[in-house]
Amino acid sequence: MQDHHYDERIAALRRQLETCGCDAFFSVDPADNAYLTGFFGSTSAVLVTPHTARLLCDFRYQEQAASLNSGIEVVTCSGNLDARLGEHLRDSGAPRAAFDPGAITVARHDTVKTAFTGETVPTAEMCRKLREIKEPSEVERVRAASQLAEAALEQVLSSLKCGMCEYELAASLEYEFRKRGAQRASFDTIVLFGARSSLPHGMPGPNPLKTGDIVLIDCGCVLDGYCSDLTRTFVFGRIPGDWFADIYECVRQAQDNALKAVASGVSARSVDDAARAFIAAAGHGDQFGHGTGHGVGLEIHESPRLSALSEAVLEAGMVVTVEPGIYLPGQGGVRIEDLLVVTENGCDVLTETPKELRILQV
Repeated sequence: MQDHHYDERIAALRRQLETCGCDAFFSVDPADNAYLTGFFGSTSAVLVTPHTARLLCDFRYQEQAASLNSGIEVVTCSGNLDARLGEHLRDSGAPRAAFDPGAITVARHDTVKTAFTGETVPTAEMCRKLREIKEPSEVERVRAASQLAEAALEQVLSSLKCGMCEYELAASLEYEFRKRGAQRASFDTIVLFGARSSLPHGMPGPNPLKTGDIVLIDCGCVLDGYCSDLTRTFVFGRIPGDWFADIYECVRQAQDNALKAVASGVSARSVDDAARAFIAAAGHGDQFGHGTGHGVGLEIHESPRLSALSEAVLEAGMVVTVEPGIYLPGQGGVRIEDLLVVTENGCDVLTETPKELRILQV
């Protein structure tokens, strides 16, 4: 039975083609291709014209692609896939073909152009803009991925003990993801102990856990093709000092302010400001140097971005993170991150893990 969501997505893409005056759209981006066809594979190409929609893959994915229920034509190719895509573009007779310049390398684009003599038109995020508004079924996939990741996190927290290394805890968490049915982690899991928690995107290392350490964990998993994202900051055994309790409460309140600012029609910049202004007023503006959030879906980082520079306006159905932080070099840091769905009058927070400061047992 054909999944009509894919028909609707391709129809929406064709309307965009009319708007930009193009006769075809081509993609080699795995996430865009999965969105348009339901095909989850590392290598594929999609070609959409006013009357055709075609997925190109090689022999490795022939059986997988044949089982799709999206109604798209599947073509198995040999040799260079980009060259074959160019030939299909040429044979389509389309004089102007749109592509996302952020989703293909110059070398791959040039290979496509070797066979296609028409005009290729860079059209930023044509398909990715469609992906911003999640269908209810997509939201439920993100919710399920979040629930799986949170359950896995709770499991590994119960096994914490002195001397455990950051990379050991990160590996345990990713193992729990897979054991519970996830395809993989959404990104390289971040686990940082003690003063290393001041590294916003630090890599887990051999740093052993000690009583009084901060424990910052940023993690997520991919389930049924969709990502989750979660950050919580704990302490092991005892709070390292009043300074930490102060910045923890500051981040928690800033995050709450940002969550309350979310609603359809609100600018992404104003949500960022709701968190950033509170942290700046507490004297930590210089210790919050990243954006407040980002979209999540088939990829861990999608549009829209919630930052001081964002031009985006939130719409109902967008799935985004809200994740302010404070990072004090040489001392430690705090980040609290939730996943949420934008609604007409606010948001539905998907993350269920509590945000009160939690002291993990030694």
